[in-house]
Amino acid sequence: MGRRLTPEFFVPDTPTDADRAAILAPLAAFNRQHADPGVASPLAILLKDGEGSTVGGLWGATIFRWLKIELLFVPEEMRGMATGTAIMKRAEALAAERGCIGASLDTYSFQARGFYEKRGYALVGTIEDCPPGGAHHFLQKRF
Repeated sequence: MGRRLTPEFFVPDTPTDADRAAILAPLAAFNRQHADPGVASPLAILLKDGEGSTVGGLWGATIFRWLKIELLFVPEEMRGMATGTAIMKRAEALAAERGCIGASLDTYSFQARGFYEKRGYALVGTIEDCPPGGAHHFLQKRF
C-alpha cells in the first residue's frame, strides 16, 4: 500500500501558470483513462483592425469531440454587421472538420444569451444570482 499524504493547504497571493499545470496534468491523465479526448487543439478566429492589431474574435478549443467556446468579443463598431454570426459559423465549421459533434459555451445575463439562441444554441443550465441580480447561462448546440 502506498504512503498516505497529509494535505498541506497553501493559498498563493498570485497563482502561477506552473501551479495550474501541476493540477491540470494529473487531471488530464485521469480523464484520458475514462474518455478519449481526441486531439485537443486551440481554435481561434481573430478580428484585426487596419493596423493588424487583434481587436476581438473567438477563442476556444476542441476536445472530447466538442468545441468549447471560451471567449467571443466583437467591438461595438463591428456589431450589427453579422460579424459575430460569421465568426460563429466559421468556428463551428472548423470544429466539424475536426470531427466535433457540437459546441458549448457560457454567457452571463448581461451578455449575449439571445445572440447564441438565435444561432441554434439551447440553454442547458443556469446559475441564478451569479452575479447577484443576474444569471450565468450554459448553452450547447449539436451539429
